[in-house]
Amino acid sequence: MTRIEELKDFGIEIADNMKEGHVIIDVYTNWCGPCKYLSPILERLNDEGVFKLIKIDLDENRPLGNKFNITAIPTLLFFKNGDLYDGIIEIQGQPLVRDGIMLGAANEDTIREIIGKMT
Repeated sequence: MTRIEELKDFGIEIADNMKEGHVIIDVYTNWCGPCKYLSPILERLNDEGVFKLIKIDLDENRPLGNKFNITAIPTLLFFKNGDLYDGIIEIQGQPLVRDGIMLGAANEDTIREIIGKMT
């Protein structure tokens, strides 16, 4: 199980308030179209306090991509109370999150539903 504190080894700042509740790490690149679609949704939900958001540019942090075997972007990493979420989250019968990792973009309602299923 990956703890969020371990990400400090990849140069990611982890505030103390990120060890509790929900944290999403958005792994993106500046040239990715779906990333540009997803980013304002994640930022709005972060501003509402639905979760805490960390944004990581994969082009600037390949070691993180290697740790999580990230081969597509955007990729979202879901943490609950400091641990990478363990399990599968299905939305409308489709598994979207596997062991804390979701590939691809999603709309706001889907992101909210995923967070709701993590509680």
